Amino acid sequence: MTVETAKETNAMNMNAPSPRRRKGAVAALVTAAVFALGCSVGGDIVAYDLPAESARYTFEAETNRVKTVWEYTSDKPTEGEASELQPCMGEVLGNNSDACRPEPLIFLKYDLNLALDNTARAGDSHRITVVGYYQERLTAPPTVTSLRVEASFDEGRTWRPVTTRATAKNTFTAEIKHPKRQQAAEGVALRISATDSGGNTVTQTMPEAYRLR
Repeated sequence: MTVETAKETNAMNMNAPSPRRRKGAVAALVTAAVFALGCSVGGDIVAYDLPAESARYTFEAETNRVKTVWEYTSDKPTEGEASELQPCMGEVLGNNSDACRPEPLIFLKYDLNLALDNTARAGDSHRITVVGYYQERLTAPPTVTSLRVEASFDEGRTWRPVTTRATAKNTFTAEIKHPKRQQAAEGVALRISATDSGGNTVTQTMPEAYRLR
């Protein structure tokens, strides 16, 4: 993963693995400012040593001014949770045979319903679609149960809640009422927060998701 800032809290130990520790693989696919539905930004797998017991963690990443904050509960992995396509990093490097698993991070992808120049019409109601998804091979992934969308037309100084509804599993639509173009001269900022059935959360802030025309 290439990011400008990334940190994880809650007693992280970056020393060499011990028999009492395990690998927690986090594929941090950090989003860019604009998405097309079904497309995502790829990233490398980042492996961390986490305590063997279940614990709550926060993971933050920022790239291209898009900030993402995950809060999730890590659990002890079992043998066989890592696939041949996504093996444990210790096995790849040959320095650790402990079991590993993907962490239950909620990722978001968007259909912002934009024109070819990545703009939307000013003064109109505008519908976007947000889909939550998880890393491949995650055993029994949770279900995204709620999604909150907020829009800002003044570069994030103030935020307005947006009407949002679930339309399918892990899928939500939001209706954004656009102001006149001059009232959002620097474009539309979005802040999306999701929660799943496991209590994991994600909040993603895009300071310039798109511009108005």
